[in-house]
Amino acid sequence: MVIVDEMSVSDYHSYLALDELLALQQPRSDEHDELLFVVAHQVHELWFKLLRHELDHLQKQFVEGAATGAIHTLRRAVGILRALTAPTEVFETLTPRQFNSFRHKLGGSGAQSAQFRQIEAVLGRRDPRMFETFQLGGQERTQIEADLRRPTVYDALLRFLGTQGYEVPRHLLERDVTRPLEPSPELQEVLLQVYLDDTLAAQVCDRLIEIDQGVQEWRYRHVALAARIIGDKPGTGGTSGAPYLRTTLFHQLYPDLWAVRSRL
Repeated sequence: MVIVDEMSVSDYHSYLALDELLALQQPRSDEHDELLFVVAHQVHELWFKLLRHELDHLQKQFVEGAATGAIHTLRRAVGILRALTAPTEVFETLTPRQFNSFRHKLGGSGAQSAQFRQIEAVLGRRDPRMFETFQLGGQERTQIEADLRRPTVYDALLRFLGTQGYEVPRHLLERDVTRPLEPSPELQEVLLQVYLDDTLAAQVCDRLIEIDQGVQEWRYRHVALAARIIGDKPGTGGTSGAPYLRTTLFHQLYPDLWAVRSRL
C-alpha cells in the first residue's frame, strides 16, 4: 500500500530515489528466475536496516524509562519480523532446478548478511562464529565485533525495569555484556512480580517475547526454505547448508522471560 499526499509524481520519484533503487538489481546470469533471488534478498536487507534502526531507538527508550514509546517500538519491530517472513512465500516458487540454473553465479549467501549479524548481536546473541565469514579488519566485521561488545536490548530492559521501581540485582546490571545471557533465578523473581503487577512493564516483557518468537519463526522459515530448494547440499557461503541452519533453531534469546511464564 502506497500512501499518497499532495506530493507530485516527480517529487515522489526523487524522494524515494527510484532511479537509483531500481537500478540496483543486477542479475549475473541470463536466467529468468535470478531476479526473484536478487529482489527478495535486497528487500530483506532493507527490512534489516529498519529493524536495526528501531532496536537502537528501543534501547534509548528503555534507558529513559519511556514505557509507552517502548511498547510502540516493539510492536513495530514485531511487524518488521513478520514482514521478513513474507518474501519466503514468493521464494518458495523457486524450484531446485531454477535455483541451480544460476547458483554458480552467486557471490555469497544469506549467512554473510552483516546487518542480520548486527541485529543478532544487539538482541543478545554472543557467538564468535557470527563474524567468521567476514574479512578480518573489514568494516562489516568491525561493526559486528563492536555490537558484540555493547549492551544488548535485554541489558537495556533490566535498566528499564529499574526505572519502573523494580530492584534488579546489581550484578546483572553490571554484568559482562560480551558474555551470553544466562538464566537467573533472581531475575525470574523480579519478572514474576512484573507480570503479577500487570502494568506497562508487563506489556513490554510480552512484546519482547514476541520479538524472540519472531526471530525463531524467521529462522525456521529460512531452514525450511533452504531444505526445500537445495536439500542437504552445502550452502552457497561455505556452510553445510540446511544441516547448519537447523543448529540455529529453537535458541531462546531471553530464557528468563520464557521460564517465568510457567509460574503465572
